Amino acid sequence: MRKVLLITVSSDEIKKIRHARYIKFQQCTMPYLAALFPGDWQVTHIDEETQPIDYAASYDLVGLTFHTPCCYHAYEIAETFRELGVMVIMGGPHVTLVPDEAGQHADSIFVGEVENTFSRFLDDFEAGNVQKRYTDSGPVDLAKAPLLCKQHFHRADHTAGTMFATRGCPHACEFCVIACIYKNKFRRRPIPEVVKDYAAFKGKVVVFWDDNISADPEYAKEMFTAIAPYKKWWTSQAGIKAGEDDEFLELAYKSGCRHLFIGFESVSQMSLDGANKSFNKVERYKEIIRRIHAHGISIQAGIVFGFDCDTPDVFDETLAFLRENGIAQATFNMLTPYPGTPLFDRLKGEGRILTEDWSKYNSRTDVVFRPRQMSPEELLDGFTYVNHEFYRLGNIVGRLFRSRTNLYWTLPLNLIYWGLLKRYPPQRLS
Repeated sequence: MRKVLLITVSSDEIKKIRHARYIKFQQCTMPYLAALFPGDWQVTHIDEETQPIDYAASYDLVGLTFHTPCCYHAYEIAETFRELGVMVIMGGPHVTLVPDEAGQHADSIFVGEVENTFSRFLDDFEAGNVQKRYTDSGPVDLAKAPLLCKQHFHRADHTAGTMFATRGCPHACEFCVIACIYKNKFRRRPIPEVVKDYAAFKGKVVVFWDDNISADPEYAKEMFTAIAPYKKWWTSQAGIKAGEDDEFLELAYKSGCRHLFIGFESVSQMSLDGANKSFNKVERYKEIIRRIHAHGISIQAGIVFGFDCDTPDVFDETLAFLRENGIAQATFNMLTPYPGTPLFDRLKGEGRILTEDWSKYNSRTDVVFRPRQMSPEELLDGFTYVNHEFYRLGNIVGRLFRSRTNLYWTLPLNLIYWGLLKRYPPQRLS
């Protein structure tokens, strides 16, 4: 029997950053990849957020998936196994963005989506003729996507696990990695297959790992209707247009949605326009938030600081907006020009990239480019200030009083984040 070890990579630096995030949803990449191996393979999955790697164990193959800030750690893992004579394969966002670099550290890499090429790799592996690179030949037909191997979820993150109903996003925001990986090819799984995955989770809380679950409202409504009988609680990412469709919101709530991550990105229309996200209309934000709350769904706002039109005033303006509109939670990030994105290419062409040390491309502890209307220090200081101010006790009470949505869990979660930020404050530039 062949033995394969799949590793969801997480470096020590990223673990420290995630300590300030109470809920660290587990990735579903490896539980899906595990399902692609034939039955005569023994599959082991290690998630470094919860388990150390046992280099003494014997494997025929090791597979790694990782994001950009973890790449050097992933390369070290790969080199260790290769020195032990084990074949190492790599895939995931960073590999697809910089394949020439990643290819130097593995026996074989997968560029883009893996499903179209994985069976060919397995045949090559058995024949002893593995290629250095497998590049997807086009968008994967999600009707052929396997069901999750749910035994490979290991994190205690208060969920039963993660899954997806759709893949990709129809938009092409300048800073977005998703548009580069999937090339704006938005696809849907057959709803009966989604229902099978959803129903098979033993727990009551499920995360849809979709990039934009509202991208096709009619598909989403049909899917919500299909999963409603299972009476689970779920959350996902959605675009602001989700808040413009009352039927979408009503069916989402009835199917178990109690929380949505909405990519507002900025409260400045000029910043949105400059990032090729002009379809977000700031003038509509207040009404969209009101309607989502009216349907019993709380909001986690995705906010990015550092766009070319952002001045130091953006931090207080953003806080005021979030307070006034009763946003329950927010994820703040500093603009990060990931390699391979149009944003990186533009900023490098303008001479504004400060470092290509990918470990610093984590959106939270380092500014890796020169902002146009503030210094790197001002951007980091403003980011640190907003994180603490948003989760200050007085602001927590004020925001949640205005939303009055799902207080039974949004209040405890806010208090936990308040405590974590006191214990693990964002770091300043060295």
